[in-house]
Amino acid sequence: MRVVFAECSVDYSGRLDAYLPRAPRLIMIKADGSVLVHSDGGSYKPLNWMSAPCTFTESEVLAEEAEAGVTAVWLVANAKTNDALSIKIYEILGEMEQQLGQDPGLIKDGVEAHLQELLAEQVDLVGSGTRLVRREFPTAIGPVDLMVKDEDGQHVAIEVKRRGEIDGVEQLTRYLELLNRDPLLAPVSGIFAAQEIKPQARVLAEDRGIRCLVLDYGAMKGTDNVEDRLF
Repeated sequence: MRVVFAECSVDYSGRLDAYLPRAPRLIMIKADGSVLVHSDGGSYKPLNWMSAPCTFTESEVLAEEAEAGVTAVWLVANAKTNDALSIKIYEILGEMEQQLGQDPGLIKDGVEAHLQELLAEQVDLVGSGTRLVRREFPTAIGPVDLMVKDEDGQHVAIEVKRRGEIDGVEQLTRYLELLNRDPLLAPVSGIFAAQEIKPQARVLAEDRGIRCLVLDYGAMKGTDNVEDRLF
């Protein structure tokens, strides 16, 4: 990635025409070919940009441009459309280049798979004496997130959601109806577990005999000590 701080103006042509007058700006030239022009505001959104695939070339500075103080002209053209950026550089205030390499991508924290993994490791949160039978317990209509046995040895199917809503309760209901047809498993009760459970979902679950369990993700992950809280 090349990062350039420069006094520049920018002309955009394509689906519409736009112009950025001369001012100090940040120009980012990424390894995939995309170019973004930022100001010192507007959060993450650039003032103008050209997405890859595109070509980057430097053209000759015309006499009238040189008289106006232009020292370089960068042309960025989209490879698939007629969109183009013409960036006129008046002065480069600073620049650097750094190879960042392959990025592993964004890893979301607190997603359902991670909640399921943590609850499987801390199955005692379900109740004293509970033991894990299996994660992703198979059924004919899809896997139940967790199958456990309570202290009495009865099977309990647990559906884990980040946000508990009515459709999650309906999903667990379908699993329970199917599981309870198996004489080797029945009777199977259900637990609807989530970081947050909507009031309507809680009412529906409890009406169907499904227990609701609110998961404290921070405490389960070990980043939040409940005893240290003021509220």
